Amino acid sequence: MSNVVLDFEKPISELELKVKELQSLSDLNDIDVSEEISVLTKKLEETKKLVYSNLSAWQRVQLARHPNRPYTLDYVERIFTDYIQLHGDRRYAEDAAIVGGFAKLDGKPVMIIGTQKGRNIKDNVYRNFGCPHPEGYRKAMRLMELADASNVPIISFIDTPGAYPGIASEERHVGEAIAVNLRDMFKLSVPVLAIVIGEGGSGGALGIGIGNKILIMEHAYYSVITPEGCAAILWKDRAFSSKAAESLKLTSSELLKLEIVDEVIPEPIGGAHYNYDQAAALLKKAIIKNLDALCSKTAGELKEERYQKYRHIGKFTEVKEKEEALPPPADEEKEKSEKE
Repeated sequence: MSNVVLDFEKPISELELKVKELQSLSDLNDIDVSEEISVLTKKLEETKKLVYSNLSAWQRVQLARHPNRPYTLDYVERIFTDYIQLHGDRRYAEDAAIVGGFAKLDGKPVMIIGTQKGRNIKDNVYRNFGCPHPEGYRKAMRLMELADASNVPIISFIDTPGAYPGIASEERHVGEAIAVNLRDMFKLSVPVLAIVIGEGGSGGALGIGIGNKILIMEHAYYSVITPEGCAAILWKDRAFSSKAAESLKLTSSELLKLEIVDEVIPEPIGGAHYNYDQAAALLKKAIIKNLDALCSKTAGELKEERYQKYRHIGKFTEVKEKEEALPPPADEEKEKSEKE
């Protein structure tokens, strides 16, 4: 796995390098530098807290896209057991950008569906950089219907910049595939838990994201469009991506304020890519808590809850313009002038 360091992470990287150098010096020359290492380690932790507690929206987007960040299958490996991956949409082809299948969560059966990115060029080409084709969404819906028939809760992991916008995708009707998923996910009788673990971009994310509860990782984002796409439309220049990120209110804390997401899942200091196991443990805790609450509800309650949740997303206020005062009738004006 490549060691990618973002610009705002450089002070942290430099301190980590110094700690490693001191540790190496101690091991090679049998010198006691434990005090110096302790001082640097303390400074490193303080720097991490300072940097990661003051991130801008654009910096959080960069963290959400970090190439070392855990993806769907990394969480599946650490949280679930007996995972059986299912393939194909039974209409056209297999889409590796969406993975899914039955698994067990602490011995209880669940259906897992998620977008999956690659770690290197070869894997990213195979996964289409996490951008699903229409057959990916149709496969996801097939698995959701299978879960519904089996009375098994659905857990959806979202991590995509958006659906694939190429010609082949349009020829096979990606818009229709997403629209059908939006419609049919509202009909599901089982609990649906949607979790944004990285990027949550546009309809590509929403196509598997109609849930009774929407959770989001601390450094993930969820937006109707990517910051670059927004900047290209509004300012005709992607250099304004950071400004667009602030305007879109796409960070986990902003989404919680707007009541678009139901819960923010904390990450290890520095992001989930610093500690996969700790990130998975925090995610598992949130999944179990929310599924336990959802599984106690009837099919009718789950459908109504899902419907009402999305009906209330997007609040706005209407302000009526003040009506201009009409001039008094001519008779009243004449009578007033005569009195004067």
